[in-house]
Amino acid sequence: MTYLVAILTCATTASGQFNRSNPKADKARWQAELELARKVREGILQRVKENGSEEFTPYRERVFGKRLRAGAGFADFDLVPIPAGRFTMGSRDGAAGRRADEGPRHEVRLDAFWMGRTEVTWNEFEIFMHQKVVTNNSDQLLPDVIKRNRRAAAIAYPSMPYVELSFGMGTEGYPAISMTQYAARKYTQWLSAKTGRFYRLPTEPEWEYACRAGTQTAYHFGDDPKKLGEYAWYEDNSDFKYQRVGTKKPNPWGLHDMHGNVAEWCLDQYTADYYSKFANAVGVNPLNRPVEVYPRVVRGGSWDDPSDRLRATARRASHPDWKIQDPQIPRSSWSHTDAQFLGMRVVRPLKLPSLEEMTRYWSGGKNVDVPKLLRK
Repeated sequence: MTYLVAILTCATTASGQFNRSNPKADKARWQAELELARKVREGILQRVKENGSEEFTPYRERVFGKRLRAGAGFADFDLVPIPAGRFTMGSRDGAAGRRADEGPRHEVRLDAFWMGRTEVTWNEFEIFMHQKVVTNNSDQLLPDVIKRNRRAAAIAYPSMPYVELSFGMGTEGYPAISMTQYAARKYTQWLSAKTGRFYRLPTEPEWEYACRAGTQTAYHFGDDPKKLGEYAWYEDNSDFKYQRVGTKKPNPWGLHDMHGNVAEWCLDQYTADYYSKFANAVGVNPLNRPVEVYPRVVRGGSWDDPSDRLRATARRASHPDWKIQDPQIPRSSWSHTDAQFLGMRVVRPLKLPSLEEMTRYWSGGKNVDVPKLLRK
């Protein structure tokens, strides 16, 4: 069976963002992204047709491919079911460590999804980095979905970084770090093509909901930061580096390292006062759709952070300075050389989204009416 795709660079600018100054080019790029997403979606639907719907239970995913370093030729990772539900997002006025962007508190309702039990490791991410010809898990090549004269520009994969991105902190079982949100999104698109299952980054509400796991305390184990060392790698115990994933206690839903180790990308644009939009309303599967490359939301805190930045409600905004040591012109759209604290985790919605929604999740482009744009 073939679940496959080519990842398009031609669809976005060097920063991984659509070019709003050229409507005709924007239309062509969205068309290319839609065609790309269509091929992936066809593979996902074909898998469902052949295997039927899956039970909403934990499962293990296996991805085959070569790694940059010697390895088994595949990588396994586990997915945990996160039930649909409703929760109060944000922190209370006067809560210890609270910042203004964590309020006002508001109700959010979310559909069910699976989430990675741990952060994405180098074991998985290096297969993505190493793969220059896109194949599926059966090692079958992508059929030609791009016109011949555009084929060379159509296959995108991470350019080889000028530095070793683990920075000597370890790779086997350690979290992948320093990727841009563009790279993280393209990884989820590639992973969807490889496996025939739809993956993406979590939204900010999905992330907080999964981290809390039914609790309303500062951390998923309570309010006392003195217990943090049992559940998290952070400033006080990390030995100035990230650690292997899954070595600390999980939260009540079986997720590891939601506090600390590496901070994690979310899909959303970061807006300091975004929560005020829901002050008198319930948010239903909300997503603050990206408009600009910076800032975007990062959650969870890291090995380099103090305890208050690991709270379930703590928010962080991405910044161009995370590339300040990158000597390339233009700077890489794939790596944040100065964000050695930054990683990612994947989710898989129980309900398969529309083609247009898939395209937006993976492209990260502006909040646009795709069908309307393509009719122009």
